[in-house]
Amino acid sequence: MADDPDSDMLSWDESVFRNEHVFEIDYVPETFLHRESQMENLKYALKPAVRGSRPLNVVAQGPPGTGKTTAVQILFDELRAQTDIQAARVNCQVNSTRYAVFSRLFEGVFDYEPPSSGISFKKLFSQVTDKLVEDDEVLVVALDDVNYLFYESEASDTLYSLLRAHEEQGGAKIGVIVVSSDLDLDIIEELDGRVQSVFRPEDVYFSKYDEPAIVEILRERVARGFHDGVVESPVLDRVAELTAEQGGDLRVGIDLLRRAGLNAEMRASRTVERQDVEEAYDTSKYIHLSRRLGELSDSEAALVEVIAEHDGEQAGAIYDVFNDRTGLGYTRYSEIINKIDQLGIIDATYTDVDGRGRSRELTLNYDADAVIERL
Repeated sequence: MADDPDSDMLSWDESVFRNEHVFEIDYVPETFLHRESQMENLKYALKPAVRGSRPLNVVAQGPPGTGKTTAVQILFDELRAQTDIQAARVNCQVNSTRYAVFSRLFEGVFDYEPPSSGISFKKLFSQVTDKLVEDDEVLVVALDDVNYLFYESEASDTLYSLLRAHEEQGGAKIGVIVVSSDLDLDIIEELDGRVQSVFRPEDVYFSKYDEPAIVEILRERVARGFHDGVVESPVLDRVAELTAEQGGDLRVGIDLLRRAGLNAEMRASRTVERQDVEEAYDTSKYIHLSRRLGELSDSEAALVEVIAEHDGEQAGAIYDVFNDRTGLGYTRYSEIINKIDQLGIIDATYTDVDGRGRSRELTLNYDADAVIERL
């Protein structure tokens, strides 16, 4: 009934979502919009692999949330479905050492994990390359978020082993796609000379999405993820506007849609309203912060917490508090500062201190209360 006061309310077994998985981080869209040229460039680089040769290497860079990982996932799915090429994507946030990377490659080549202990890197490496030669297969490796290998000073050794594999094991054919969202990282410049001499990559750049593109991409997600009529155009436009404010990072917009939908359900409403979006934005705008904090070790998180509590103070004073809490020395303290600075959680800038030379001042790039809450 049109005048039924409950007609716009959800019952217990109803949802605004048609398919909530559409808004999860690991969802690969069926329609990949506004990345046609990047996909063509990636396919061009991998074309030799289809003919049984080593593919061209690639550096894929761009701001966060611009489709780099999705492009690799779609491309690798096509390779696995249509060719005999081995394709392995390694998340370097989680696997940030050379040994960890090759453990994932072993798992990809053999379809089971290597022993958790008792196997040297040399043996791990030789088993992977021997298998490729034995099966006469090409391996394409995507080092996703490769910047984490640089933060741990593991990038040069990892790439050297991959790029020189054909010298260690004749006939081994490996191509590398390195993916990075750190625009301040000059990948080639930061590599050892021994790696630079053999790493001649194709450059594929993923520019940030403009607002019309954001609207179109998010509208596709809305159509697949929500029931008809749940998200009207004015609400979608507001989501796109807020996403553009966060650098055009689609992950913010997708997370915002999901949280807004959950807010609507909390109100037992059949539609997502602007108020649901505004309330969700307070959480979604910190999506990068939450992920980065979640990747930190206990000692790294402890230092971030100390900085949040002493925001803007000089490094020496912060070290004293950090040392009291963790017992860790100044060398490790300095290493952690460098890492969380590279991650964009803080700014570490040198300032002149009267009578004491230069010292680093540590400043959060986020609201201190938001950091502490998420820790």
